[in-house]
Amino acid sequence: QVQLVESGGGLVQTGGSLRLSCVASGRTLGSYSMGWFRQAPGKEREFVARISWSDGNTYYVDSVKGRFTISRDNAKNTVYLQMSSLKPDDTAVYYCAADQIRVGPGGADYWGQGTQVTVSS
Repeated sequence: QVQLVESGGGLVQTGGSLRLSCVASGRTLGSYSMGWFRQAPGKEREFVARISWSDGNTYYVDSVKGRFTISRDNAKNTVYLQMSSLKPDDTAVYYCAADQIRVGPGGADYWGQGTQVTVSS
């Protein structure tokens, strides 16, 4: 089992920045894929980004490329999502996720509880 705890959400104005954190525990993450999803009110969950715990390779969906950066700190067992140039469309609950193979649009094995991000216009 992997436990994931997110933090860092909040209210920010358009154009602002936030950094989300996700602390993982319960298992060695050496070969895991970690990522972030988001779900806006009335919309389906959307895959946002992922990172390979072992080699740091990253992937982003087009809507956040150039604005969001996913990173990890192996020593702290923590994954980050640095969000910049935020738009009202980025408003959602953001979920951290982990998968033994690859986090992606199909989902993930483990999920955090979510953290709310609200971008005001």
